[in-house]
Amino acid sequence: MKNICKLCWAITTALVVGTLAVGSWFFVRGTVTEGDDGRTSILLTAGERDFVLSEMRGLLEAVEAITFELSEANMEGVAAAARSVGMGSAGGEPMTLIAKLPLEFKKLGMETHNAFDALATEAEDMGDGSVVLGRLSGILTNCTSCHTGYRFDIAE
Repeated sequence: MKNICKLCWAITTALVVGTLAVGSWFFVRGTVTEGDDGRTSILLTAGERDFVLSEMRGLLEAVEAITFELSEANMEGVAAAARSVGMGSAGGEPMTLIAKLPLEFKKLGMETHNAFDALATEAEDMGDGSVVLGRLSGILTNCTSCHTGYRFDIAE
């Protein structure tokens, strides 16, 4: 009887460890393939792709608002636009989508949301438009890196 219990625990442990290992591998790698243009193609459902593209449009709209508010020297407006896409806006993604995104993409996304929060804090605390513009340039570098490295395709 003791040997059967040991065998059951060993099998259960192996299954748990195996499941965690496979799950971790997918969390890190995501659901990707090499695109025909050299970028990493992230494979999503049509709805997931629409969701991600909508999020990206929101980031671009915030950049537009920030540049307008900067041109008006309105640091409160700059801060509000940046906060609208900061970390407070992150986290509404479905877990099925998050699992499909490669780790580097997720890191870049979180870094970008944090950078918008830092830009907002800079606008609120210091109000130096040239420093804010420098931070915005760094954010746009993240955007360019993402668009250079990744694309979204519909999984078949």
